[in-house]
Amino acid sequence: MKTIIYKIIGIVILIILISFIIIEILIINEGRKTTQEEVDYLIILGARLYGSIPSPSLQERLKVAREYLIKNENTKVVVSGGQGINEDIPEAHAMERYLVDKGIKRDRIIVEDRSTSTFENLSFSLDKIKEVDSREDIRVLIATNRYHIFRSKLIAKRLGMTPFGLPADIPPTTLLKSYIREYFAVIKSFLFDRM
Repeated sequence: MKTIIYKIIGIVILIILISFIIIEILIINEGRKTTQEEVDYLIILGARLYGSIPSPSLQERLKVAREYLIKNENTKVVVSGGQGINEDIPEAHAMERYLVDKGIKRDRIIVEDRSTSTFENLSFSLDKIKEVDSREDIRVLIATNRYHIFRSKLIAKRLGMTPFGLPADIPPTTLLKSYIREYFAVIKSFLFDRM
């Protein structure tokens, strides 16, 4: 009986290990891709604020988004993120302030300030886009950290968007933790993040 239990435990561990390797390869590969595709909107996904100051992860997202917006003057941007615990304002408001302070015109910015998860970021952003754009096939560029591109695109596809990734660097202090945590987040999204 113990031998059977040990075999089952061994098989479960092997399955988890194989799935971890496969998912991490997908995460890493998507985080390396860059695109030259024309898009309709850029969506910047929210991340933690310290009071009203963007965290290092969010600053990286904002930096790559700003660079893209300067080069692509006709692209509108959705800043997406609600107010979390210990945050003085919604993440979207801090992102809007950052972009305006860095020379992006306010009339290019659409604010989505209610979301509390990646699924809500993308779903609520799509709702905001549909308020001003009636087209069916919306092409979006998602600005987020490298580890987060794969899952963000997966969710965006499920919501009916045509997504591309704009990968931002990951602060070195959170690199390992981010990739490990993302493995579990991808599994959760596969199972639960649906329309």
